[in-house]
Amino acid sequence: MINGNVSHWWEQIGAPKPRPELPGNLTADVAIVGAGYTGLWTAYYLKQAQPDLRIVIVEQRHVGYGASGRNGGWLTSAITGGREQYVKTHGRDAAERFQRAMNETVDEVIRVAAHEGIDADIKKGGEFNVAYTPAQENRIRAFAAAEREWKYADTELLEAPEAMARINVANTRAAVWHPHSARIQPAKLASGLADAVERLGVEIYERTRAVEIAPHAVRTTHGTVSAQYVVRATEGFTANLKGLHRLWLPMNSSLIATEPLSKDVWDELNWSNGEVLGDFAHVYMYAQRTADDRIAIGGRGVPYKYGSKTDTDGQTSPATVETLSEILHRFFPATRGAAVDHVWSGVLGVPRDWAATVGLDRETGIAWGGGYVGTGVTSTNLAGRTIADLILGNDSEIAGLPWVNHRVRKWEPEPLRWIATKGLYAAYGVADRTELAGREKTSPIAHVADVITGRN
Repeated sequence: MINGNVSHWWEQIGAPKPRPELPGNLTADVAIVGAGYTGLWTAYYLKQAQPDLRIVIVEQRHVGYGASGRNGGWLTSAITGGREQYVKTHGRDAAERFQRAMNETVDEVIRVAAHEGIDADIKKGGEFNVAYTPAQENRIRAFAAAEREWKYADTELLEAPEAMARINVANTRAAVWHPHSARIQPAKLASGLADAVERLGVEIYERTRAVEIAPHAVRTTHGTVSAQYVVRATEGFTANLKGLHRLWLPMNSSLIATEPLSKDVWDELNWSNGEVLGDFAHVYMYAQRTADDRIAIGGRGVPYKYGSKTDTDGQTSPATVETLSEILHRFFPATRGAAVDHVWSGVLGVPRDWAATVGLDRETGIAWGGGYVGTGVTSTNLAGRTIADLILGNDSEIAGLPWVNHRVRKWEPEPLRWIATKGLYAAYGVADRTELAGREKTSPIAHVADVITGRN
C-alpha cells in the first residue's frame, strides 16, 4: 500500500512535468498565487477574454499539488454551507440564481474539458446520498422535502428498493439523487488545465513559495511579482501567508483507493453510471467508482493540526485507513477481501461561517477565491470566471451572485481553535456512533456542535 506521495490520482498518471522556478523580479498584468483549480481557471478565462494580458502564476510545489490534485473527484453543484444562508442576506431569488449558476458550472467544466482535449475520466451520473440509520433517514426525508421548495435543486427521494437497485449500499433506508454532478479524475483535470493555460501564453513558475501578498505585489522566495491585480488562490494553504494565519482553517481530509475490483463485485454493487456517493452521517463520507474500477472513498480522518499546520505529501495515519476501510466494508460487504492500494490526505479551506467567497479589492488590486469546504471542484470554475469578470470590470450575472465580496470574521487564536475543532469532531463521531447503534433522532450533541461550528 502506498501512503502519501501526494495522491493516487498523481500516482496514476505520473508527476507533472517540472516547470521553471521564478527567475527573479517580474512585472505582470495579473499575478496569481496557486496553480490549483482556482488559479488555473482564473488564468484561463482572463486569457480567453483578453489574450494580450501577461499572467504569471507562482506555485509552491507543482500544479495541482494541493486539494485540486487530491480531492474525491466530485464535480457537483452543491453550494458551500447551503443556499439558505443567502436567503437571509440577499433574498430567495439571489439564492435561486446561485444554485442555477452552480448547476450550469458542472456543464461548463465538462464543456471546457472537451474543448481543450482534457480526458479527465468525466462521467456525469449525478450525486447519490444514502441514509442507513433511522436518524439519517429522518434527516434525508426532511432534506428531500425542503429541496422540493427550490426551483433548481432537482432532487429526487428514492425509497430503499429503488435506491439499492441503483447503488447497492447495504442497509439503505432511503436515498436522494440529483443530476448535476459528475465523477472526475482530479489530477488529470489539473494537469490538462495547466497545459491549456500555457498554450494561451500564461507563465507558470513552480517551486516558488509566496511569502506575502501585498497591494499590487506578491513577495516570494525567488523574487517579487508586481502586478495591477494579484489573485490569492491558495485555499487550505492560505494560513501560511503573512497576516492570514486565522483567515481560513486548513481542514484535513483523507482518502483510500482499493485495488481494481472484479466484475462479480461490481455486478453485486450495481454502481455503474458515474454517480458520486455520499451519506447523511455527521462526519460524512464521499466516494466514487473510478474509471479503472476501484472505489476511492474519503472522510475527515484527523481533521485539524495544531497551529493551522498544513499537509505536505499526504501521509496518513493507520487509524484513518482503518476508519475509512470500516466505512467501505459497511457500505459494501463484498469489498472485504479487497486490498487498499493507496491512502493519502489533503487540506481544504474552511471559513468561520462555512461560506465560500470570491472578491476583488480594487484599491489594493487583491482578488481572492476559496473557502470551498470540499465543494471546490465545481466552485473553483465559477470562482475563476467571477474573478475574471471582476478584474475586467464585466457587469455579468455571476459577478452579482451573493458570495461575491462576502467577508467573515477570523477563526479564534490557538489553542482555542485546536481544542474546539478536536472536541467538535469528537462530538460528531459520538453522535454518529449512537445513531449507528439505533438512535432514531439526530443526537443533540450534533445539534450543539453545528451551532458552535457555524454549520447551523
